[in-house]
This record gives sequence, structure tokens and C-alpha cells, in this order.
Amino acid sequence: MNGNFKGGIREKMKAIDMKELVVAMEELEKERGISKEYLLDSLEVALVTAYKKNYEQADNVKVSINKETGEMHVYSSKMVVEAAKDECFEISLANAKKINKKAEIGSVVDVEIVPKNFGRIAAQTAKQVVVQKIREAEREIVYTDFSEKKGEIVTGIVQKADGNIVVLDLGRVEGIMPLKEQIPTEKYRVNDKIRGYVLSVEKGIKGNPQVIVSRSHPDFVRRLFEFEIPEIYEGLIEIKSISRDAGSRSKVAVYSTNENIDPVGSCVGQKGVRIQNIINELNGEKIDVIEWDEDPAVFIAAALLPAQVLAVDVKEEEKFAQVIVPDDQLSLAIGKSGQNARLAARLTNWKIDIKSESQFRKMLEEAQNGEVEAETTEEVAEAIPEEENSEE
Repeated sequence: MNGNFKGGIREKMKAIDMKELVVAMEELEKERGISKEYLLDSLEVALVTAYKKNYEQADNVKVSINKETGEMHVYSSKMVVEAAKDECFEISLANAKKINKKAEIGSVVDVEIVPKNFGRIAAQTAKQVVVQKIREAEREIVYTDFSEKKGEIVTGIVQKADGNIVVLDLGRVEGIMPLKEQIPTEKYRVNDKIRGYVLSVEKGIKGNPQVIVSRSHPDFVRRLFEFEIPEIYEGLIEIKSISRDAGSRSKVAVYSTNENIDPVGSCVGQKGVRIQNIINELNGEKIDVIEWDEDPAVFIAAALLPAQVLAVDVKEEEKFAQVIVPDDQLSLAIGKSGQNARLAARLTNWKIDIKSESQFRKMLEEAQNGEVEAETTEEVAEAIPEEENSEE
């Protein structure tokens, strides 16, 4: 290969200023975190594809870009033979030695070629590749960033609210809040600034990050407690469990190993300031803060607050609890549409059956008459205070 041939390559490559492209890629790397090497490698692959498409050449073509100077070369890899018959794939030994003095028959040498108008094609390809890779890299960066925010609270501006779905502007990406992740009692309006819990981060069909945000998830309440209660954030108080009917009521079980810390009082705060901040964020949702206890009977009784409980009989193997409450506390213990009992069951992870004292006494009488098995009712009867059990 003579000097004029190499000079011809440089002349044709002037159609695209590769040095400026490399400088631009370096700026992109600094500003957006997109690797220059990643862009150049992608460009090399794309240029090979463009070359084959425009010049109908075989698979022995490759493109090389100097990552420092931006100088670009196109090569055809050819097998060294004594006398070339197929110049597309072969090169004679004599010509091969002009390129590489160590060339020998059976080896492969890269022959630089000069594609006509390839500078223009390279410029178009470079622009397409850079734009495409910037989009892909930015999507990947956003996806990575928000993947790390999964399980955290983010703030967004409502862009769209049509009743079934709420779209939030989270900065570099949109957040989607489906109907089931919305608080039923809330109304969302465009330009409202709201907070939500990052439930999941997935890649859409075109690789766009899809962030699902929730305000109804129990862990949204958990995160709000961590924000508002320093003792929880620092690990001095532990949230053992949460049950929630979003927009209506939540129950939160808390516990501390430090005897000097009142977990419930710390969460409520002086004059209820701490818990009120959380209630305000949830637009008036009631919150019961309950002290967790390793004794299931004590924990279940606390979980049914604000109702008073007379006795709790537990069956560990079945995780079943029979609860007796005063007659005037039955409706309070069960709650409207069974809400209080349902939330208590979720909080404790026990099946709970609630009966009033008069209902229980009737069961006891039937048991004594042999109509039902007496073992459980007698155990509960012993647990009811004497003054409550004096009408016999």
C-alpha cells in the first residue's frame, strides 16, 4: 500500500471532523456520565453496519477510531496467499509484506480501504449513534437512580389526573400512580405537589424507566414515621408491623428494647405534634399507635384499641384468639364494617373472634349444659375479672 493510498484516506475522512466528535463525547462524559469509550465502540459497530449496507461488502470489514485523536480508518481483513484470486478476501504475499513485513502465507492482514463518500455516511451515522446512545444511556442512568430509590418517598408535581391514573413529574422521569395505589378519599389536581412511595421501578417497552408510585401502601406510612420520628430513624424504636385501610385508618405496632424509651409516646410526640404531621400528610387518616408485646394475648388486646378488652384466649398452633369485650364495647371493638377487628388481625397476623361478655356467658351456660365443648370458655371465664363475673 503506497503513501498516496494512505493520503487518500485522510483526505476522504475530512468529511467528518472526528477530533471534534471525540471532544464532544468527552464533554458528554463529564456532563451526563456517558462513557466516551462506550460511544466510540458503539460508533465503530454502527459504521461497519453502515459500510456493509452502502457498499455491499462482505463480513471482513472493520472500522477503527483512535480514541485520543479521533482518526478513523476502514480496514478489510484478508487472508495472505501466494497469488490472490479473490481480492475481496485474499491478498498476495508480496502485497501483504508491504503492509506487514512479518506477513506469511495463511496469516491475516488488515488492508486499509478508501470507501467513496464514506465521510458523509460516517457523519450521518455518527450523529444517529450519538443521539441514540445518549438517549439509551440517560434512560439507564435514570433507571439506576430510581432503582436505588425503590422503597423511598419522592416528591412530584401532578401532571395529569383523570381519576384512574395520576401522572407525576419526578424530575427526569414520570411517576405513575394507578387507581389502586391512590388514597380513595383524596382528590388530585394538576400542579398539586404531593409525596409518594416508590413501589417499583421497571423498564418499559422502549427501555424507558417506569416508576410506580403509591400513597396507599402501608410502607408509605412506615417511611413517614421514619421521617417524623428520629428514634425510629436511628433504630431506637422499631416498627414491628403496620395494617392500613388507606384514607380511613392505620394501626402501627412499635417496640423499643430500651426501657427508658416510651415507644408510643415518642411516636405521638408532645401534644401529639409528631403524629399530627403524619396525619396531615395523609389528609386526616386516623392512626392508632400500639406497643408491640411478645405475649400475643397482650398484643392482640392492644391492637383492638380504642376498645377495652376483658380477656383473650389464644391457641398458638392455630394462631387463633378468642376475645371477650364488655357489651358496650363490642361495636367499637369490631369497628365500622368490621374495620377495627380486620386491622387488628392484619397487624397481629392472628385470626381474631370477638364476643361480648353476654354472648360469652351464654356460650358458658351452653357449655355447662354440655351443648358445646367447655374447655375454651372455662379458660376465658377465669381470665375475666371477678367483679365482672359476679352475676351468677
